[in-house]
Amino acid sequence: MARKKSGAVKSTATKIQNLLIQIFLIFVMMLTIYPILYVILGSFKGNQELLLGGINLIPRKFIISNYTEAWTLGNFGVYTVNSIVLSISIMVLTLVITSMAGYCLARKKFWGSRVIYGLLLIFMFINVGSVSLRPLFELSVKVGMNKSLLSVILISTGTAQAANIFLIRGFMNSIPKELDEAAKIDGCTFFQIYCRIILPVLKPILATVGLLSFRSGWNEYILPLVFTMSNEKLRPLTVGVVQLRNAGDGAAAWNIMFAGSTIAIVPIIVIYMFFSKHFMEGMTSGAVKG
Repeated sequence: MARKKSGAVKSTATKIQNLLIQIFLIFVMMLTIYPILYVILGSFKGNQELLLGGINLIPRKFIISNYTEAWTLGNFGVYTVNSIVLSISIMVLTLVITSMAGYCLARKKFWGSRVIYGLLLIFMFINVGSVSLRPLFELSVKVGMNKSLLSVILISTGTAQAANIFLIRGFMNSIPKELDEAAKIDGCTFFQIYCRIILPVLKPILATVGLLSFRSGWNEYILPLVFTMSNEKLRPLTVGVVQLRNAGDGAAAWNIMFAGSTIAIVPIIVIYMFFSKHFMEGMTSGAVKG
């Protein structure tokens, strides 16, 4: 009887605990989704309705012309191409660099490898931020790289890659070294093992890193803002959206800016919906097996 009572108590306590966890997760989900819904639904409102405020999410009247105005006034055709080029370039370079670095740190034992990996872990928690913008901009001017998006691509790729290398190295440690040894017996070099054996196995974590780097490039704002001040045609969507705020006659055109923000938000949401399975698989593999 005592065992049955303790089991019943544990079962009730577990149910209460699960209920509290679910309530907390629903609360966090609402905090996350509400700003997105506010922007998307606000993009169909008139500017006066937005300025008056209120708690109503649903517009009184859906105004589709906000999107056509945002697209034409903001030159979004050019800005969208710039964002795609910027994001894809950063993603490709990030995948190449971080996969090679993670492979070398996991498989190649050389003097100072642990020190390098330790420094990478330290820099995961250090963010220089806007302090480095001026010297980077001055350097790009001196080498003549301030007139294209190349400087933004190289700077974005060359910084903040410690976390991606950490994930790939952790995933690499879960791959049996017998695969490398078998390839060596067949005559493969260190680089051939990376290309023919390791890369196909790294697909889950590469999907994760690719999605994270694409999102980072798509949402990049400060660097493109600074490096495209002298050339509006190089601006990505994130910079162009903010400029829409001044598209109104005297007052800030929040409805136009919300429409532009929705145009910039939707692609990354769609991409995540398609690749969310691979994203979660790579994250859990890199975290648990590392």
